[in-house]
Amino acid sequence: MKAYSFDLRERVAAACAQPGRTVPLVAAQFSVSVSFVEKLLHRQRTTGSVAALPPRSGPAPDLDARARAELRACLHQQPDATLAELCTWLAALGGPAVSQSTLWRAVQALDWRRKKRVSTPPSATPSG
Repeated sequence: MKAYSFDLRERVAAACAQPGRTVPLVAAQFSVSVSFVEKLLHRQRTTGSVAALPPRSGPAPDLDARARAELRACLHQQPDATLAELCTWLAALGGPAVSQSTLWRAVQALDWRRKKRVSTPPSATPSG
């Protein structure tokens, strides 16, 4: 969900600063929730600003660029290796010891496909 605009935040804070205005009235006036107005006022009291917090990213990936390059080299050398074999191989090369789930996400991020071609030629007889 996108953050409310800075302009709206300023208008809500200014409306709350007017005497006789309650939080539920201001929330109804601007079509926002009461909890948004309360959180906005709390942020204004604690930080002095009504600006939204910057977006947060998730945790850092377990495999850095060097480990991903080693994984790509392993996949090029042995494209049909299992995840367990790749984990062992990567750890033997000095890479981090990671789980098969982590390694699978890294393989997906590399856009590596296990099946390279169709295993049988197409049938000459029409289906149906």
